[in-house]
Amino acid sequence: MRFGIVILPQDPWPVAREAWREAELLGFDHAWTYDHLSWRTLAGEPWHATMPTLAAAATVTGTIRLGTFVASPNFRHPVPFAKEISTVDDISGGRFTLGVGSGGTGFDATVLGQPQLTPLQRHGRFAEFLTHLDALTRHEVAGGAGIDLDGEWFTASGARMVGTPAQWPRVPFVIAANGRKGLGLVCRFGSGWVTTGMEGATGEEWWRSVAALSQRLDDAAASFGRDPSSIDRHLSLDSGGAYSLRSASAFEDATGRAADLGFTDVIVHRPRREGVYSGSISVLEEVAALMGRGRAAPPTLGR
Repeated sequence: MRFGIVILPQDPWPVAREAWREAELLGFDHAWTYDHLSWRTLAGEPWHATMPTLAAAATVTGTIRLGTFVASPNFRHPVPFAKEISTVDDISGGRFTLGVGSGGTGFDATVLGQPQLTPLQRHGRFAEFLTHLDALTRHEVAGGAGIDLDGEWFTASGARMVGTPAQWPRVPFVIAANGRKGLGLVCRFGSGWVTTGMEGATGEEWWRSVAALSQRLDDAAASFGRDPSSIDRHLSLDSGGAYSLRSASAFEDATGRAADLGFTDVIVHRPRREGVYSGSISVLEEVAALMGRGRAAPPTLGR
């Protein structure tokens, strides 16, 4: 089992820097931040940009993988985004993972004046977004004339991605999807899959939904002729109505259940002082001990 942590992009960098260092010191395998322009109940609070935050995190860490949780085409075009992805991957020495999804219907979907899209339109846009990112992040063939995009949702003429990717053949995609069509995209493009389970479900109902979705991925992989075990499975543990870091025993129980369902990776949210995901850093340190590889966290971090 691999362990990941989400650090929301809210604190000024002198504070946030220590949280990213702490994640590495405590032995987490990957650290993520949300890729939103604003988010739900925290819309009235400070919220920093995703890719600059990850670039900065790359300079103060050395081993932990870094990623978006999750990017979407709601406010991104694949050409400039591919540049940002490749730049962060270069700065991190090949430690970047692209967490990516189709984009929801909230703030990010309308803040730029976009029309509301149907589920079918969102899927079509997502499929095109992934197809273009797959090509762009592999970079051009040497001596090429650039990359043209001629799609329904995104276009470009002679986009340049000169150089060699920091990871070969490109950064890994961890794709968020629950539906049949979305899971097909996981099988086509993903090195990994991430799920938050069935929306609105809690408790045992949520765990049953997670099990059903994992089976649905098995079925999708079979239909694509792909070995299901070749797809890493990430579960967001804080999506079933209970915060996984409310205690070390709660984390241990949730992680065990995820492992029993075949998940290779679990993701938790770093405790905040109040509100959503509120909790104690001391629990995070207990969890590091359970993982069996953490070192002491910096004493400057608040409790």
